[in-house]
Formats: sequence, structure tokens, C-alpha cells
Amino acid sequence: MSKLLSPKDIVRSGLCIGCGSCVAQAHSPDPHMGFDAYGQLKPKGDSTWFSRDSESFTRTCPFSPGAWNEDQLAADLYPNPEQRDVALGSFQTAYVGHVAEEDFRMQGSSGGMVTWVATELMRQGLIDGVAHVVATKDPQADGRYFRYRIARTEAEIREGAKSRYYPIEMSQILQTIREVPGRYAVVGIPCFIKAVHLLRREDPLFRDRIQFTLGLFCGHMKSARFVESFAWQMQVPADQIERVEYRQKDPSRPANWYNAKLTMHDGSTVNRDWWHLADGDWGAGFYMNTACNFCDDVVAETADISFGDAWVEPYSSDGRGTNVVVVRSPVIENLVARAIKEDRLQLEAVNGEFVAQTQAAGFRQRREGLAYRLTWARKGVQPRKRVAPDSKTPTRQRKLIYRMRNFITVGSHRVLRFARLIQKPQFYLHWARMAAAVYHGLAYHQGNFSEMRKRYIQLKG
Repeated sequence: MSKLLSPKDIVRSGLCIGCGSCVAQAHSPDPHMGFDAYGQLKPKGDSTWFSRDSESFTRTCPFSPGAWNEDQLAADLYPNPEQRDVALGSFQTAYVGHVAEEDFRMQGSSGGMVTWVATELMRQGLIDGVAHVVATKDPQADGRYFRYRIARTEAEIREGAKSRYYPIEMSQILQTIREVPGRYAVVGIPCFIKAVHLLRREDPLFRDRIQFTLGLFCGHMKSARFVESFAWQMQVPADQIERVEYRQKDPSRPANWYNAKLTMHDGSTVNRDWWHLADGDWGAGFYMNTACNFCDDVVAETADISFGDAWVEPYSSDGRGTNVVVVRSPVIENLVARAIKEDRLQLEAVNGEFVAQTQAAGFRQRREGLAYRLTWARKGVQPRKRVAPDSKTPTRQRKLIYRMRNFITVGSHRVLRFARLIQKPQFYLHWARMAAAVYHGLAYHQGNFSEMRKRYIQLKG
């Protein structure tokens, strides 16, 4: 057993993703999840609970070096896989395609598969509820734009369609699962699904009630400040935003042309392509949670089934959206195979190499980039990852990109916070445009200064 840890240890080390699993299992008067100064969710509570070392916490925090890693969990969950891949882990079958049934595809950000699987599990009587993320009814009063909720009907499940690049935590829905008997499925990003399985190992009640896990491929978690930056750049008051749509679907445009849309309290809307936002290049790492720098799971390797976007041609140009799907549970594999035969799903079997290719940038960041970041000096709890520290493999160019990405991650939190304090959005936006332009030049043009200047002028315009 590694040294016993407390929530305070993990938070101070920058390894807290804000999943809320520690709060869900706490036995203290006032543990809860709240936003920190950078718009990230972190555990909060009385000093006794927050600072107490715990064997249970050490075993169940997804970024704890004392917790089982993804390989160990997968070996226990899926002991007889059909396939094993260094990027995808253990799995039965992988597919590319979309839902052909009803309007699932058009309602989702991608091919509609996440909502379809959750709905099919309920239709087949295999679950009583789905824990998934939905928009809050009144975000200004609620203090958050999105939260986890238990859906108990097909209509409620469909309300969770589309992507949410916003900090989320599970403490409340885990408490609901603890209090209300039933069979549940949980939808989440890789580290959240890992946290669920660690809790299932620790607590027989969760092991019995959480029957299925549906994982989402993940690049990183954004802070709540991303929405504020949208508002600044679209020139609307952030305190009047009623609904946020990160990926507005348009079948006439390529799927990878993200367009963000804000709906205001008065019903008016504004939107802008991510390409024209100062912080709209996902790979640059704006507002990224620090813990994401120490994640090595791109495809939710411990989920019964996981889903991503098919970011390769010809799929990435299809504005209707296309999923890549990795199936690990034999039960879900049977559901999927039957639906393919019934023409309800239009899926084609692919190999692990194809799926990894669709997420190539994510794997570079989480494998080569992680190996390089593990060589950097850091204080506090040291992460224990499946990737070995390595400063020799990345080229000089790649090292510069990883360093710049980290600079942007740290800087975006701090500079935007300062801009909020002095109430001068342009202070942040000027910095963000310069940082994005430098990153653009390094990542796509081998450090060409003229390309950096060109990109800065585009963003400023």
C-alpha cells in the first residue's frame, strides 16, 4: 500500500479532477463540491475531513498512486477479452458508424450512439436509471450550467444528448444511487468511470447497483471559465446566459467545424465558430484541469462500452456525425450485434489501430507527452502511471509544443482570473490571442514566425 492520502494531498498536488467520489463516500457533516478561483470543481468541507488520511480514499481516488490502474481494473472486469490493444486496452469489438434508428444521430453531437445504448439498456429492462449530464433549468440561480441527473425514462435520457465541455461532479448522483435501490448505468469520461469502478471495488452496494458503465473518449476537462470567455468574445453578458451548446450540429458543414451557441435569457442567440475564438483550438489546452496532464486513458478503457468521434476522413467531413465505438461487455456486444442485424445501427467493425488513429492527437498527449511531463520536477504526491518517464523520445519540436501547451493551461487560468478581477476582458483576450498564435505556429508550422503573426491577425480580426 502506498502512503495514505487525504483529499487535501490530492488537491494541493494538482491531481484532483473534481469527480466528487471522495465526497460521495465521506461521513462528515459538510463535505461538498464547489468551484475554486479558476472555475474548477474541488472537494470542500471541514478541515478534519479534508485533511484526514484514509485507506479508502487512497484506494478510490482515480488519480491516487495507491489506486488500481486501468490495466488492473480491466483485467478484473473483462478477464477474457477477444482483443487486446496497447492504446484501447481489452475489448470485444470496435466499430465505426452511427445510429440509423429514429433521430438519435441528429440529436447528438456525433453519431448518436451514447444516447442509443443508454436507451436500449432501459428498453430491454436491464436498468432502471441512467446517471448522465444534462443542462440545468436555471443556471444563473443554480450556479452551474450542467449537472449529473438520474434519467428514468427514454425522454429523460434523450435530454442528455450532446457534448458538455464543462466541470461536472458525481457526488449527488452517487448518493442517490446509494439511497435509492435499483439497477443503474453511469455515463462519464474515463477518470470518472475509473472512479466508479474503484468505488464498486470498495463498496458492495455500488457493485450491486451500478450494472453498466458508458465511457466517453476525452481530450481534457475544461473549467467553467470557458463559457465566460464565449460570452466576452460574442459580446453578451455572461449573467444572462440560459443555455450553452458547445457543438451546434449542421449537416451541411464538416463535423470538426465546431460552432458554439449561447441562448440568452430573453431567447436571443449568438454563435461563433471555435476557429475564430481566441481559445478555440482544443489542442492548445486552454482551461485544462491540471490533473488531465497526468491521465493516460483516452478511450475509457474500464467502461463496458466507450464512444468517440471518428476524426478521420471521410467521417470527419460528414456533418451528421460519426462515432467510433469500443465494446467490452459481452451483454452490450449482443445488444449492438442484434441491432446491426435489424438495421437499427449502421456500424462497421474496425480494428484497434483504426480507432487509435481517430484519436491520434489525444494519444500523443497522453502517452508521449505524459512520459515527457513525468520528467518535470513537481512537489507533493507523485502520480503513478502506466507510462514511464521519458525525455529522450520526443523531438525538440514536440517538447516545445508540450511546454507551450502547459504554459497556456496554467496561464489561461491565471490571466482570465486577473481579467475578471479588474473587469477588463480584453486583457485576457489579448494574451489568449498571442498564446494561441504562438501555439499555432509551433504545432502546425514548425515555429514559423510569419504563420504566428498571420494567426494573431486572424484572431484579432
